[in-house]
Amino acid sequence: MFEGKPGAVFVRFAIPQMIGLLFNSVYTIVDGVFIGHRLGREAMAAAAVAVPLIEILISVAIAVAAGAGVLIAARLGSGEEDQARRLFNTAAWMMGAAGLAVALMGNCFLEPLARLLGATPEVLPQAMDYLWYIVTFAPFQLFSFLLGGMIRNDGRPRLAMTAMIAGAASNIALDYVFMYPLSMGIRGAAMATALGPVFSVLILLPHFLRRRGVLYFQPCRPRLSEGKGILVCGVPSFVMEFSIGIVTFLYNLAIRRHGYGEMGLAAYLLMGYLMLILLTLFLGMAEGLQPVFSHFMASGEEARNLATRRFSAKVFMGVGVVSCALIFLGAQWFYRLFSPGDPELTAFAASKSIPYFCGFFLTGLNILMISYWQATQRTGRALAAALLRSVLLPPVLILTLPALLGREAVWVCQSAADTLAAFFVIFALVFRRGP
Repeated sequence: MFEGKPGAVFVRFAIPQMIGLLFNSVYTIVDGVFIGHRLGREAMAAAAVAVPLIEILISVAIAVAAGAGVLIAARLGSGEEDQARRLFNTAAWMMGAAGLAVALMGNCFLEPLARLLGATPEVLPQAMDYLWYIVTFAPFQLFSFLLGGMIRNDGRPRLAMTAMIAGAASNIALDYVFMYPLSMGIRGAAMATALGPVFSVLILLPHFLRRRGVLYFQPCRPRLSEGKGILVCGVPSFVMEFSIGIVTFLYNLAIRRHGYGEMGLAAYLLMGYLMLILLTLFLGMAEGLQPVFSHFMASGEEARNLATRRFSAKVFMGVGVVSCALIFLGAQWFYRLFSPGDPELTAFAASKSIPYFCGFFLTGLNILMISYWQATQRTGRALAAALLRSVLLPPVLILTLPALLGREAVWVCQSAADTLAAFFVIFALVFRRGP
């Protein structure tokens, strides 16, 4: 399963997850297309309010899946299949508890949640309608990512890809049905997004229920020590994914504070769709490579690990450069898919895309190295890099750059954060001991 040259291993593991996660990202993007065409700018602003919460849910799921995946791969590499199954079942217990907590708390505090996420009085009712479906179906959202990650570690990356694609396809079909023939408005868009993960889970569950691999459900009492270990290993992934939600939240607040209003929120939603595609390419490849890096570490194949990492770095940088060039040349055409009748909005979003995406060609390198260090249990380095590019640098830059350089500088803050984080990654590679 892990045999072959670095290129072959990369294609076998990184590409299916990248394709699957890219289709999974269609959930949010297709919503934007339908909402923009059917309901207009105000509804798009309401949907933008839910994006940080969706990304936070995904970050929790990926953190548990990645943390458990690193530990499970190490156990499987050492022949400890029983311990690997215990870790899988502990992760399932954790995800179930998290999903129920989000559903219960979200429904109890829906209006305060919408206001906290940046809903203006004008879009608050629609934002609450959208958020209700997101929080109520949160357990399925979480389990779709967990089960997909576990299946990759169980040697079936293509099944994980199939489940994600099926979820995306159902979302597209349901978006049309709910928003056009049934005329359900923004509730229809939210329901389609919420039901997509349900189909993914239904495809993934038989693998575990019918014991088709090493990992499957079995009665066990979760151990606190195992849960703690999963969380510690998964923290870098949580921070890396959480950055999408937290940065979106901060930008929503900053856009309102600097007077861009609904135009700015709607434009940032369009830019967020483009950013989601770019980040999905990198995150998908990085997640797909986690079992590879973890297996090579557990089996003592350090030379193959380094060779795969070097090959992957070249691919990530190449994808980053090409993606940024396409964004600079054709972003306005992409934005017209969402709002063809609003040239003012698409022109505004395109003009802000150049400063916003100018440093994103380095994002891939940061994400790859965070994933590599995490998969090889160099958690300190992974956490430091993840914190820099998401938790530490963006808030500082969003607060300081517009104050120093004017409000237009708010659009360059995330690229500046990724550039500074890349300096840390390169420093760690060149000047610190160890791979």
